[in-house]
Amino acid sequence: MAKQSRNPRPSSPTKPASAPSGRTAPAPRSPLERFRGTIIGVVVVAVVAVGGAFFFLGATAPTYACSTILVPTAASSPAPDATPRLGQVTRDLGRAHVETGSRVTYEFCPPTSGAHYNDARYGPIATRFYGDDDRTEPQGWVHNLEHGQMSILYRCPEGCDETAQTALQGLQDQLPATPLCGFPASASVVVTRFDDLPTPYAAIVWGRVLFLDSLDVAAISTFSAQSADRGPEPQCQNAVPGASPSAAPSATPAP
Repeated sequence: MAKQSRNPRPSSPTKPASAPSGRTAPAPRSPLERFRGTIIGVVVVAVVAVGGAFFFLGATAPTYACSTILVPTAASSPAPDATPRLGQVTRDLGRAHVETGSRVTYEFCPPTSGAHYNDARYGPIATRFYGDDDRTEPQGWVHNLEHGQMSILYRCPEGCDETAQTALQGLQDQLPATPLCGFPASASVVVTRFDDLPTPYAAIVWGRVLFLDSLDVAAISTFSAQSADRGPEPQCQNAVPGASPSAAPSATPAP
């Protein structure tokens, strides 16, 4: 008698391998978790870059502003027996001291008076030639004007090529001593870049400016002889604040 064949048992679906007893299989990590280190690194770099940009802009941004730029005016005709006085008179903007680093908005530029620093490092500044890459602020050299000194300003591009820079660097050696105090130009003249000018060059003293289309040494010398040493806080006892050349005492070099 033939044996009955056994029907094969239906196959059951394959069961996933179970985790060892007492342990749960870890859940798959999200993209945020997988790239957390990279994301944190990118954020740190971005923060440092932004902070550095703000620091750089803060360090290089000017700490002054100009409400307007002075317009050169024609000099008035002097009396027949009078010597023409070079330059134009400007409005007095006061002489308040402000904290070093403070931002000052001047009514006009170049300022011939106004708020300034009172700091041995930043105002009044050293009387020397400042190249086109040297940074000075008007809050510094306005303090020089207060003491009767003169500032020679130049703007770029006219005053920044090699020939102009060489001429400006040697300018102090070509200027006379100050008329009332007898100080050499090396001790009483600042030569510095200032781009907010209506002309390529300008010579300024307290309350007066001489605009120049070229570096006219003769005109600057005459301007100094007529108007230097007359700031509100003159640098020597012989100077008279605001005195006209005819009313000034004879020049005697200060010790």
